[in-house]
Amino acid sequence: MTKQLPASATRLTRRQVCARRLHVHALTQPAKDAEPAEIVAATAGTHAQVMSAAELGIALRIEGATRVDIRNALWNDHSLIKAFGPRGTVHLLPAAELGTWTGALSAVAPSVSPFPESVRMSPDQIEVVVDAIGTALLDAELTVDELTDAVADLAGSWAADPVMPAFQTYWPRWRQVQHLAGHRGTLCFGPNTGRNVTYTNPRRWLPSFRPAAAEEAVPRLLRSYLRAYGPSTPQRFAHWLNAPVSWARSVFETADGELCRVDVEGSPAWLPAGELDVPDEAPSGVRLLPYFDGYAYRVGNQPPEHLCPGRAADRVLGGNFQVLLVDGVVGGLWHQRRSGRQIAVTVEPVVDLTAAQREDLDLQVRRVGEVLQGNPTLTIGRVTVGGHG
Repeated sequence: MTKQLPASATRLTRRQVCARRLHVHALTQPAKDAEPAEIVAATAGTHAQVMSAAELGIALRIEGATRVDIRNALWNDHSLIKAFGPRGTVHLLPAAELGTWTGALSAVAPSVSPFPESVRMSPDQIEVVVDAIGTALLDAELTVDELTDAVADLAGSWAADPVMPAFQTYWPRWRQVQHLAGHRGTLCFGPNTGRNVTYTNPRRWLPSFRPAAAEEAVPRLLRSYLRAYGPSTPQRFAHWLNAPVSWARSVFETADGELCRVDVEGSPAWLPAGELDVPDEAPSGVRLLPYFDGYAYRVGNQPPEHLCPGRAADRVLGGNFQVLLVDGVVGGLWHQRRSGRQIAVTVEPVVDLTAAQREDLDLQVRRVGEVLQGNPTLTIGRVTVGGHG
């Protein structure tokens, strides 16, 4: 149950903020009859650098779902699109919101290129390459090597010059705008061909797709972010998007009439106007968040000292770990290792678990096995693997 706070009641405790976020993220209890795209929308995108982690993170939030449901949403009905999202990282995004995402992300002030002048492209060259990418992918799913050849044919051989230092080799020049092409809506991910990643144009699956105008898209994305991670601030919004803080402040100022300022134990923060719902219950329960899910929960969330108290900060903040949530804050980390259908789960709590929390953990491990379609076993002990890159 949730209750709507009156407009005058603008003070929230951190426990209320935590309870609200668990509820919005379907972590209080899994959603019944929800579609994967609805869960991804509620969390303002799902980090998908590791697809198995994205599948697990979404399916754990839906009662009875497995990784097959997420794959069907992505590759069969295309209600999810794998694309470059916030911070230029790989995300699953709701197809119905792709216009908002591309319109907003392409409006973010660009960062300074890290490449020397000899590697960079002029503004005109950037436009030529982005157009070439969209044209090459409009009727195809291409590997990066195939796309390099196609871009060189359409834009000119200079676009394929191997000038970008990357992983002890050199990438072709055009790849420095790969993320930009994604943000412009001319490139998204196709299904893998064996071990090879493929790219395509989202219009192949969404013929009516067009990026929304920035003046409409940016406020909508801000509202989506605040719904998922609020109450929040311009500084944290900028961090989440990897955008300049000055730009984020201007976005908040422009959207001022659509936002509500609240006080979180002495710190000002903002929520979407009219969305001051707060659960009646205190944050509770044990949850396992996979790789990048816990990272996203941190990046968009309240300050680290409140989300990762005590020993949790020492164990978790140094890397991208799979985290154990206890009553809405980080209470440990975990790891799974698969061999055939056997899934060995190791959980390292950094807080003492009550008997009820230990039972809750057993249920979570069982659900991990159901989602990943394997047979899980649980060991309580130290996680010895490092964080994921």
